[in-house]
Amino acid sequence: MWVRVIAAVACLLAGAAAAETPPPGAEGCGGCHGPPGRASSMPPLAGRPADELVTAMRAFRDGSRPAVLMDRIARGYGEAETAAIAAWIAGGGR
Repeated sequence: MWVRVIAAVACLLAGAAAAETPPPGAEGCGGCHGPPGRASSMPPLAGRPADELVTAMRAFRDGSRPAVLMDRIARGYGEAETAAIAAWIAGGGR
């Protein structure tokens, strides 16, 4: 029984540690959009739903959402990368 309890706790801790590590590419978002709670000249991303972020990135990628720079940045990310980054940001980026 204790083995199962220890294994369950280890899984929970591994999941928590993974959630604190940003997916590849996510660390650059804060450069313009700022970390949560800090004012920025760009729209803050923290707290936005993941599906909203994915939709915005698709629109930047396909050119249907005008942008000065974000359209070019968005083209560097595929669907899986975008989804992982959006989920991380929506989860508080931690």
